[in-house]
Amino acid sequence: MSARAIVFDLDGTLVDSLPDIVGAFRDAFAEFGMAAPAEAAVRAHVGLPLEAMYAAFAPSARVADLAAAYRRIYPERFTRQTRPFAGVPEALATLRARGFRLAVATTKRSDMARRLVAALRLDAALDVVQGTDGFPHKPAPDVVLRALAALDAEGVWMVGDTVHDIEAGRAAGLATYAVTWGTHDADRLRAARPDRLEESLDALLAATSG
Repeated sequence: MSARAIVFDLDGTLVDSLPDIVGAFRDAFAEFGMAAPAEAAVRAHVGLPLEAMYAAFAPSARVADLAAAYRRIYPERFTRQTRPFAGVPEALATLRARGFRLAVATTKRSDMARRLVAALRLDAALDVVQGTDGFPHKPAPDVVLRALAALDAEGVWMVGDTVHDIEAGRAAGLATYAVTWGTHDADRLRAARPDRLEESLDALLAATSG
């Protein structure tokens, strides 16, 4: 297999989407007369499946209703504040020009992830956008492996902003590149032992320049 692939997480890695995610997550509580958790508490859980996020803050009997409310609210506001992080479009273009195949592997459902990528005009820079649709979520490697299978390429790097991304990438056999501008801070990421822990994508570009 001659083609090489780089797999990216989406939220908190390629795109600054946490304000829209956290806002929609918290707004769902109001529909049921419930007090919403603090923003910082919600941010710490981003990257987990939606139901697992709500289970951390609500009685189990309310989780399904809250998740359904979020899935109605979020598509109405998902580009209100969300933008690609600085340098991301340029970095993706450089990697594509070097012959790498590029994929997203996200805990979002595939349909919503593809809508977001298209709305931000990143779809032309990515070969595959793979969400988590009815199979184990990160830190299991399933979504990463499915993205690689769709690319028909050898995985080289997994790039993400959470320990779940790092663990999933490692389990899939990829080198791992943790970025510090997203959900988990540098200390938490460092504890997951990524191959690289960086404040930008410059080191990834340098590592793939040969």
